[in-house]
Amino acid sequence: MRPSHGVAAYMQSAGYRIIPVNPNETKVLGEKAYARLEDVPEKIDIVNIFRRSIFVRGVVDSAIRVGAKAVWTQEGVVDENAAGAARAAGLDVVMGRCILRDHRSLKLPVI
Repeated sequence: MRPSHGVAAYMQSAGYRIIPVNPNETKVLGEKAYARLEDVPEKIDIVNIFRRSIFVRGVVDSAIRVGAKAVWTQEGVVDENAAGAARAAGLDVVMGRCILRDHRSLKLPVI
């Protein structure tokens, strides 16, 4: 049970559609998993990055290519150059914050 799985399960239970992207999985939380962002056949709102900082730029570049609206990195994961590239491409950026904790603290409604 990785933290990414727990966060995805929480966000899914709050009503968000989770599309897993992991080349080592075929299905996560009942959803088909894709090897790359570029393989996802629908629009992506938020790319929640659960990778070490050294891998963020590659994920951000993919998010830009697929036209995602935002990228979000988890606590301790920061790459200011990648954030700058994302912002320059028009994406919203949140770095170094836990989406689950922020969702809970804002007491957002279940959608």
